[in-house]
Amino acid sequence: MKERDHVNKQEIVEEAKEMMKVFLMEAKQYIEASFEKELWIETKSSRNDLVTEVDQYIEALFTRYLKQYFPSHRIFGEENAEHKVESLEGAVWIIDPIDGTLNFVEQKRDFAISIALYMDGIGEYGIVYDVEKDDLYVGEKGKGATLNGREIRKVSDRRGVADSLLIANLSAVNLYPKLKEAIRVSRGLRLYGAASLEFMAVATERAGAYLAANLAPWDVAASKIIAEELGCIVSRLSGEEIDMLEKGTSVVALPKVYQELQNLYLKK
Repeated sequence: MKERDHVNKQEIVEEAKEMMKVFLMEAKQYIEASFEKELWIETKSSRNDLVTEVDQYIEALFTRYLKQYFPSHRIFGEENAEHKVESLEGAVWIIDPIDGTLNFVEQKRDFAISIALYMDGIGEYGIVYDVEKDDLYVGEKGKGATLNGREIRKVSDRRGVADSLLIANLSAVNLYPKLKEAIRVSRGLRLYGAASLEFMAVATERAGAYLAANLAPWDVAASKIIAEELGCIVSRLSGEEIDMLEKGTSVVALPKVYQELQNLYLKK
């Protein structure tokens, strides 16, 4: 299948959906088969920062599909050194083949495939696929978001910190010590170990906010699209816009929770 010249964004997204159907089916089969065998595992920056043959295979599999459907598009990914970009001009796919690799290795659950299409720096289409639960979250710019094909309702603008669970890692709390008080005021603290699924917990109102100190673009690219389509606010912890080419802090929150966090707790 050759890429058509001069197609508009909507045509690209529609063809991307068809590509994703076959890619995810093959990826799921491979991942499930891997549960039954001993994995090759390597550490990266620390003993808990892992990469497996599955991470690498899924990224390579997606690359093959992309070359078939959209040969001129670029990939910005975690596992392949060739998949690094310096700009988001044109069509760029940002991929985390296994978000939550440690969970995948130790628990075989709470991990996801995260893929987003950015065109000239704008997030147009994103998917977060919880493989073990077979839950597929999809967001499309200006068209809302779905879970397994069913529309997800917009988030509430009335729930504040006191009425919400919070998700936060210790590094974020160390950066902004006042978050300890936010956690005390809230309904409680949770942490799952896969940024894309933690974003989805907020996007589906199972939590009021997720705060992290050092996420990479592939950790947030797809889930940011989905969360914003549902009315969540996404930014750096400082309130600045996220640069999708750089690692940094991140917060996704329900609107009222976000304002309370910024006004009361995200102050040094």
